[in-house]
Amino acid sequence: MTLEEGRRVRLAADLGIGEAVTGEPGAVVGFLALGAGIEGTVERVDGELPESEEVREYQRLKALFEDYGHTMPAASRERLAAQLAELEPEWAAYRERGRRVTVRVRWDNGFVLDGAHQDVLTAL
Repeated sequence: MTLEEGRRVRLAADLGIGEAVTGEPGAVVGFLALGAGIEGTVERVDGELPESEEVREYQRLKALFEDYGHTMPAASRERLAAQLAELEPEWAAYRERGRRVTVRVRWDNGFVLDGAHQDVLTAL
């Protein structure tokens, strides 16, 4: 899904916001949440979420392995392969998520959700 300013969206899952308190210190009276199904309008698209350090390291090591692995001593090549295998789950999760962006949404009830990940929204 491509999100852009002005696009109508719906919250795909309940989103907990925090505790509801009264004016008395520490007097929690409930929990505030936005319910799934609430609709609103995208006000701003902030861009892609940054890659994690592990993803960047995987990309660096993979390029090194592909470009120079055939020229490395066997022990170095095996150590590099082991490092890649260790980072593989993080890389797979990153690829599965695909391009992720954050957005600012103004809900029809007046609430504003800023920095929301696109995977909690569905386009209308």
